[in-house]
Amino acid sequence: MRKRGFGAAFATLAILGTTGAAAQATQGPAAASQATAAAQQQAAAMLPPDGMRDADFSVRGFLATAPDPVIRNNAGEPVWNLDAYAFVDGPAPATVHPSLWRHMRYLKHHGLYQVTDNVWQVRGFDLSNMTIVRGKSGWIVIDPLTSVETAEAAMALVNATLGQRPVSAVIYSHSHADHFGGVRGVIDAADAASGKVAVIAPEGFMEEATSENVMAGGAMLRRAAYQFGTGMAPGPQGQMGSGIGMAVSAGTLSLVAPNDTVTATGEQRVVDGVTLEFQMVSGSEAPAEFNVFIVPAKTFLAAEIATCTLHNILTPRGAKVRDARAWAHYLDEAVTRYAAQSETVISSHCWPIFGREAAIAWLSAQRDNYRWLHDQTVRRMNRGETMTEIAEALEAAVPPGLAAEWSTHGYYGTVSHNAKAIYQFYLGWYDSVPANLHPHPPVARAKRLVEALGGADRTLALAENAMAAGDYRWASDLLQNLVFAAPDNIMARTRLAESYEQQGYRSESAIWRNQFLAAAGDLRAARPARPASESADLIAALATRELLDAAATRFAPERFGNRRLIVGIELTDRKEQAMIEATGQVLIGRVGALPPAADVTIRGPRLALLALLFLKQPVSAMQGAGLKVEGDAAALQALVDALDPMPQGFNIVVP
Repeated sequence: MRKRGFGAAFATLAILGTTGAAAQATQGPAAASQATAAAQQQAAAMLPPDGMRDADFSVRGFLATAPDPVIRNNAGEPVWNLDAYAFVDGPAPATVHPSLWRHMRYLKHHGLYQVTDNVWQVRGFDLSNMTIVRGKSGWIVIDPLTSVETAEAAMALVNATLGQRPVSAVIYSHSHADHFGGVRGVIDAADAASGKVAVIAPEGFMEEATSENVMAGGAMLRRAAYQFGTGMAPGPQGQMGSGIGMAVSAGTLSLVAPNDTVTATGEQRVVDGVTLEFQMVSGSEAPAEFNVFIVPAKTFLAAEIATCTLHNILTPRGAKVRDARAWAHYLDEAVTRYAAQSETVISSHCWPIFGREAAIAWLSAQRDNYRWLHDQTVRRMNRGETMTEIAEALEAAVPPGLAAEWSTHGYYGTVSHNAKAIYQFYLGWYDSVPANLHPHPPVARAKRLVEALGGADRTLALAENAMAAGDYRWASDLLQNLVFAAPDNIMARTRLAESYEQQGYRSESAIWRNQFLAAAGDLRAARPARPASESADLIAALATRELLDAAATRFAPERFGNRRLIVGIELTDRKEQAMIEATGQVLIGRVGALPPAADVTIRGPRLALLALLFLKQPVSAMQGAGLKVEGDAAALQALVDALDPMPQGFNIVVP
């Protein structure tokens, strides 16, 4: 009875992906303008020769794919469509950058592929790849995709094609969810807990896997909806993948704790009879990450530090800035230590590189790309250039040797965004210009700017002139200010959506395209909120200190008043003790012992604590569900009332 009460409350925990815009749609997406069509033709003329490498490598070794392209959950709802990008064929339409169209021609392939003897990959079944190694008694699975449903479908394809075998080991290359979230579709957690199945991860994996999205989770999820084009249909005027894969599956996210941890480069494990050597690359693409050299197969898995695209030094969804210099050093070590021993280089995204010479050249180009970005950003930074000036200059200065290599193009990360990220890594957001030190906030600034330009009609006319000239960057600047100054101006919203669409069509980066087109969609129509339920596995794995700190970020002292409250916490299911100290200023959480003199003490399972602090369930309701409350229950309710509700999405392109 108690468990059902807590579980019913906790089951509602969700963060909404969007909020509806105020205006209704006035029309569908715009066609490519003449200026955009001309820009696409110019871009096509500047691209390197296509060659046959990617066309060959992206399909080499194909064995089979699923007979039904739609992967569904237990309720029969689709979570993935293997054929969603089957339309990508023939010449690029004017609404898609020709380089991105070419990229998707190769990225859209899906199925089971043989890499070399005893090594296979399932590609196109999710955002990431699942790598399969034949062990002595079973399958070694590296990176079990994002969701349980897609991982189950991938393993079903493996067993149907190669023969039924148990999974003897799972390896997580790094701490991002698309590389561990499907694990319960591959193994039973009890087998990992007992040691029957090895689960190997880099040092720090559990902390990073569970904590990355806790503090800034609401903002990250909302921004990620723009980055990945969540809810946007694939198509020539819609979503065109994410640069490193097609999209993110909509299935169930899971997590099974590792039972073996790698801490240093050169460490080896004999896993189900197969010798594996690890290269630690933490602090590059992920805070906890390693690469895997499959020794007998002479195959090097570069995880996500090298793929078919330039990656992000700072993701648009938001994260801590990554270290581009360390990233380049790790790639140099991969070139000198592992590529020379490898006949094949594979990644956790995209397709393999076959042949030692090609692999060395490919990894070297990736290394040089990050090194060039880092060094030239810092060189210009030390000359006094701002991040915007550096980004603009480097976009036009990519060395010919890097521009000629398709995998260094910005289908995911971009030169512009990464140059700004490197600047931020060293100097932060402030460019040292005092006018930018304390500017007016967006709405106040927009109202002043529109007034200075001569009013709404004059601002709109200037934007129309910019659009007629094909200067959509300037048109967006003007129109964004007009929309913030006058959010009910339907013409301004419509024209801003059109300016975003034209820039999205021109974007070589799939995620830049997604952001422009998602913003246009929000401007054109009210979109239904898309709930993204929290994974029960991730919540269970979070340290209690992280949960208390996350609650503190939602504490509103002005609602709590000038008082002091000490709350003792005993989590009966985890045999854990903690406390909260709340004042008229801050909320402090401590883990380790009950306070000697608490105003109120609560005892129950951790789900009860989550229901109070995150769902804001009334104290009386939780008592009815079985939570024991000793002391001042009214004061505890006052604390719950002083917490902001869980993030419910927020506007981005309108105030």
